[in-house]
Amino acid sequence: MISESSQRTTTGKGVRTLRLILADQLSRSISALDGVDARVDRILMVESPDDAGHAPHHRQKLVLMLSAMRHFAAALRAEGISVEYVKLDDPQAPTHVLEALDQAVARHHVTRIIATEPQSWHQAEQLHAWQLRQHDLSIEIREDHRFLCSRKRFSRWMDERSTPRMESFYHQMRRETGWLIEEGHPEGGRWNYDAQNRKRLPSHQPVPERLALHPDDTTLEVIALIRQRFPSRFGELSPDSFAWAVTREQALLALRDFIEQRLQAFGDYQDAMRAGDAFLFHSLLSPSINLGLLMPREVCEAALAAYREDQAPLNAVEGFLRQILGWREYVRGIYRHSMPAFAETNFLGATRHLPAFYWTGDTDLACLREVIHTTRQNAYAHHIQRLMITGNFALLSGLSPSEVEEWYLAVYADAHEWVELPNTHGMALFADGGILASKPYAASGAYIRRMSDYCRNCLYDLNTKLGDHACPFNYLYWNFLIAHRPQLQANPRMALPYRTLDRMSDQYVRAITNQADAFFDRLPSDR
Repeated sequence: MISESSQRTTTGKGVRTLRLILADQLSRSISALDGVDARVDRILMVESPDDAGHAPHHRQKLVLMLSAMRHFAAALRAEGISVEYVKLDDPQAPTHVLEALDQAVARHHVTRIIATEPQSWHQAEQLHAWQLRQHDLSIEIREDHRFLCSRKRFSRWMDERSTPRMESFYHQMRRETGWLIEEGHPEGGRWNYDAQNRKRLPSHQPVPERLALHPDDTTLEVIALIRQRFPSRFGELSPDSFAWAVTREQALLALRDFIEQRLQAFGDYQDAMRAGDAFLFHSLLSPSINLGLLMPREVCEAALAAYREDQAPLNAVEGFLRQILGWREYVRGIYRHSMPAFAETNFLGATRHLPAFYWTGDTDLACLREVIHTTRQNAYAHHIQRLMITGNFALLSGLSPSEVEEWYLAVYADAHEWVELPNTHGMALFADGGILASKPYAASGAYIRRMSDYCRNCLYDLNTKLGDHACPFNYLYWNFLIAHRPQLQANPRMALPYRTLDRMSDQYVRAITNQADAFFDRLPSDR
């Protein structure tokens, strides 16, 4: 069960403390490693089959997690720290991390356990329940200090507000960090430059190549393992297709590449989409941050340094800062503060099964086909592709929140439940009834044409509103407003589209709903 390199014994009086490191805690500064004594402490790391099989994860995501874990374990051993490492392909590997923890405690007669609390609500509940069952162990579960806002600080902020919007939280975090603040006011006179971050990408605009990070022997070994173990799992996987950072050194190279090659244009084009260009000016750093290879503070400070040195404009740096200091911290706070009730809401009563083409990409809708193809190829799509293409379609179609959330959790390299679930449940699907977003992010085909070139090669005609060649996003948008008028018409931000709807004839409204019903009848389910 234990990998060969972890079987060496510690010196001195034997194992004094066992320290548990989870798959997304790959930071040397993680609180579970504070005060580690290489002479008598031991680290436990587990590639859990239960975690690998919890969702049908993209094969690149599995390689990323396992290779990063193995490299982190090797880095700890290079410091002289004893690491007991359980591999996914060990013949007698336990099915769950806590089972491996029980076995390690018994094997080494450990009397003290130190862990950092998991960000996953389910993992945290399981660990705390396990803690309560232990009567002969000293167990310390420490807070995860990698975030910029503690859970206690976020709960206090929540308690102070009846409507806890991200923008208010972001302003507060800017004040507390002093980032882009001058004499108590936002630098440039505005908190938010989102209006300057919505430019359509010109067809002639060059974009930088993705940083080439070639798999080493450890990563190649994991690629072979995942291809053998999960041959039909979602996602392309080969040594040539895998380019994610799996070590802190690689992650720092990726950060530098973003600052030098992409950040300057990131602000202008962060909402843009272009067929054939998956990455544009996005950082691709979220997988490294969420695994712990990079710290959110150092990433933000790198962007701020570029601004101070006139290497990047204010709208780019503010937009990037808002994603990490604002949105990332906010959704983590909402998740930990509101689970498990948050995940159980379904404000719009959405129950339709996820269409099979979310896994295959086999659809006549060019925008969906492009984004799903990108996702299959790279375990990646940027935030607008997720929100306004796959998410918008799921919202307009009334897809089951739990099924959509399972898909998002599975297919993206940066997806962990604490960040994926609030974004999908609250922002994309409005299933929380308006906690995260003040209105549903519903849009017709006009938005997609404005921000992309996807419509150019589509079977459907965006200018046609009804009929066989009409863009489905057009009539599905109005059908969504019709179907959910009781829940949405009182929302002041929905007043304009409902006034437009009221000017439509009853005959036209019936034609919209009939065409939407016919579309849904043809929708192939994966169930």
